[in-house]
Amino acid sequence: MVFIPDIDRLYSDRAGKMRKSVIRELLRVTQDPEIISFAGGLPNPKSFPIKDLEGAMDYVMEHHGEVALQYGTTQGLKELREMIAERAYKEGIDVSADEVTIMSGSQQALDTVGKMFLNPGDTALVGLPTYLGGINAFRAYEANLSGIPLDGDGMRVDILEDRIKELLKQEITPKFIYVVPTFQNPAGVVMPEKRRKQLIDIANEYDLLIVEDDPYGKLRYDIPPVKPIKAFDDEGRVIYMSTFSKILSPGFRLAWTLASPELTRKMVICKQALDLCTNTFTQYIAYEFMRRGSLDLHILKICELYKPKRDIMMKAMEKYFPEGYICHKPKGGMFAWVTLPEGIDTEVLFLDAIKEKVAYVHGKAFHVDGGGGRSMRLNFSYSTDELIEEGMRRLGKVIKNKLEKEKAVL
Repeated sequence: MVFIPDIDRLYSDRAGKMRKSVIRELLRVTQDPEIISFAGGLPNPKSFPIKDLEGAMDYVMEHHGEVALQYGTTQGLKELREMIAERAYKEGIDVSADEVTIMSGSQQALDTVGKMFLNPGDTALVGLPTYLGGINAFRAYEANLSGIPLDGDGMRVDILEDRIKELLKQEITPKFIYVVPTFQNPAGVVMPEKRRKQLIDIANEYDLLIVEDDPYGKLRYDIPPVKPIKAFDDEGRVIYMSTFSKILSPGFRLAWTLASPELTRKMVICKQALDLCTNTFTQYIAYEFMRRGSLDLHILKICELYKPKRDIMMKAMEKYFPEGYICHKPKGGMFAWVTLPEGIDTEVLFLDAIKEKVAYVHGKAFHVDGGGGRSMRLNFSYSTDELIEEGMRRLGKVIKNKLEKEKAVL
C-alpha cells in the first residue's frame, strides 16, 4: 500500500497561490493534430536556420568543445555579451558587455525581476492588456498588478501618471512599470518615440524603474525601426530584455538583459539561485552564428515568411468574420488582437471553437482587472498559409453561430 501524504498542508503560501499558465494549458489541450491552433506564440519551424546552425555547431564542437560543454559564468559568455552590447549600441543604447546578462529565456528574466523587487503586497504597473508570462511571473511573488489601458500608441502615459499619483496618495509606491512597447503582446501596437520619452520622464519624476520587454522588435513588416525606451534612459532606470526565441530558436532558451551595473550585479546573484549559468553550448552556437554575420540575414527571411501570413489572416477575417469585429493590422510581431461584437465572451466561446477544431487565447488571460472578455489573441506565424485560411473560416463560423444564438435568446 502506498502512503499518500497530505501535500497541500506542506506547500508554502506562495506555491499555494500560483496558477497554471493559461497559454501552456491551451497548448496542452490543442495537441490534437486536427486542431488548428492560433494559441501559442510559436515561431514557424520553417524559419529555423537548420543548415547554418549545423555548421555553427560543428565549428563550436571542433574549436570550443571542451569549454562549450562545461559550466559557464552566471552572467554569460563574454564574447556573446560583447556582441549583444555592440548591436545595442547601434540602436542607441550605450552599454558595455558588463551590463549584459544572458538569461535562460525571457521568462527567467521576468522571474528574476520579480524576485529582485517584489515583496508580497507590492504594486507593479502593467498594460491592459499585457503579456501573460509577465503577469504570471509577478503574481508568483504575490504582487498587486495595476493595469493601465492601451490605445493605438501603447500604454496611455496620461492615465499612467494619474494612477501613480493615486497610489502615492494611498502611500503605495509602485516598484516598476512593465511595458512591451514594440508590437505589443497581445495587442500588437507600437509605442512611438514621443511617448517612450514621456514614459522615461514619468519614471524619472516619480523615481520608478521601467522593465522593457522587447521580444518582437526585429519582426518588422511595415514600419522603420523605433529606438528602444532604454535608448532614452540617462539615469539607469530601464531594465531592457530581449530574446533569441523569436529571431533564432526558442529551443536554445537564450535571452538577455541590459541594465545598469548595480542592477546587473543583483540580477546575477538572483540568477545564481535559479540555474547557476545559462546553457553554455547554445551560447557558443548563437555567438558563432552571429559572428558569421548570419543573424541579420536570417531576420529578414523570417519577416519575409511572416508578413504574407499576417496578410492572409487579415483578409480571411474580412471574408469569414461577422460585421462588428475590430482588428487593426499589426505592423510587426506575431499576433493579431481581435475584439468581437457585444454579447460574446471569448472564454466561453473557446469551448465551441475547440469543437470546431480551432483554438486561440481568450482576452481575459491578458487583463489583470478581469476585462478583455470580448477579445482574443491569434498567432499568425506558426500555421501554414492554408491552415490560416481554414482556421479563420472555422472561427468565423463559431462566432456567427454564437451571435445567432444570442439574438434568438433576445
